[in-house]
Amino acid sequence: MNADLVLLKKGGAHKTFSLRGAVTVLGRRHDCDLRIPLPSVSRRHCEIERNGEALKIRDLDSSWGTFVNGKRINGDCPVTAGDYIRIGPLTFVCQIDGKPEKIVPPKKAAPAKPKKDAPKPAKSAPAAGLDDSFADLDASDSAIDLDGLDSDLEDLEKL
Repeated sequence: MNADLVLLKKGGAHKTFSLRGAVTVLGRRHDCDLRIPLPSVSRRHCEIERNGEALKIRDLDSSWGTFVNGKRINGDCPVTAGDYIRIGPLTFVCQIDGKPEKIVPPKKAAPAKPKKDAPKPAKSAPAAGLDDSFADLDASDSAIDLDGLDSDLEDLEKL
């Protein structure tokens, strides 16, 4: 099974990240498999586990939550081809063995609200010329191949 996360960007563009290992950890920390250094992403935000021909995602007690198809998850949640995964301001589409072939954005959903006791992330000015919160997106020291980056994701580095 080939599994990918396809990052959706404004204007219909997207970037694909292959899930190569049995477990892929997403978060702000440098030791995450996909590092997303945004204030609304927890240090170890969530993990995606591949078990044979199945995928499941688990929120790692993140402050802002992990969402599958617009619903906040608790515990393990199965992920299938075409499911939308939202982590902070970023939305990914789960693509398994090339399905779905056409990647389209989800319908608009309300923004995530933090847990009651969660501290609010510090606000920072967006970098000039970048869409949404892509200015600080990084992926250092991961197995995810980020060759051929485009101008919206210039700050992403190979993990």
